[in-house]
Amino acid sequence: VALGRKIFDELVTRLPAKPGKGALDLALKRLKFADADALMQAIARKTVSDEQVMEAVMPGSGGSAKGKPLSQREPISIKGLTPGVAYDLSPCCHPVPGDRIVGLRRADEAIQIHTIECDELANGVDADWLDIAWGDGSDGGTARVAVMVRNETGALATVAGIFASHSANIVNLKLDTRDESFHTYVTDLEVHGVQHLMKIIAALRATDVVVEASRT
Repeated sequence: VALGRKIFDELVTRLPAKPGKGALDLALKRLKFADADALMQAIARKTVSDEQVMEAVMPGSGGSAKGKPLSQREPISIKGLTPGVAYDLSPCCHPVPGDRIVGLRRADEAIQIHTIECDELANGVDADWLDIAWGDGSDGGTARVAVMVRNETGALATVAGIFASHSANIVNLKLDTRDESFHTYVTDLEVHGVQHLMKIIAALRATDVVVEASRT
């Protein structure tokens, strides 16, 4: 157990950010260990890999989130649309590959692509609804994430480090709200798809400086 703890502490220093207080408990659930001692024994005996431990503590940090750069992604295609038909990925819900999507078609307008959960669909009663899906190999989109951090030195740098460690490009970042204790930033990120995005959000939530992170 002591050896495993020493190795575990070293692995934590290799993470892109300091994990939060509940990160170990979440890691135990992800790795299906009964308690911390059982995990430490497994680490010492090498029945669980360093990458698995890092991934469990902070999703995406064990190397599985790394992939081809976004600059090399395949073009997005939409199944259910006639080739050449104009469409827009709606800025109200920022759909990315992997989301369930629906198309709204109105006269003399490009088809609007929304996530199935988008509130704006309630305003689509005057439009034709199209049954669509992401095309095979679709890769890359811009998602919007709200991140509330503690008002302390280096908090924003920690968040930016999480984005960088997951190869997510920051398209836009703005300070949405602030007070003496917390700041909330709204960030537009280029991601490969919804799974990539969920790993980033999970990693943000696992850090000590992040109070809340969610997709908007």
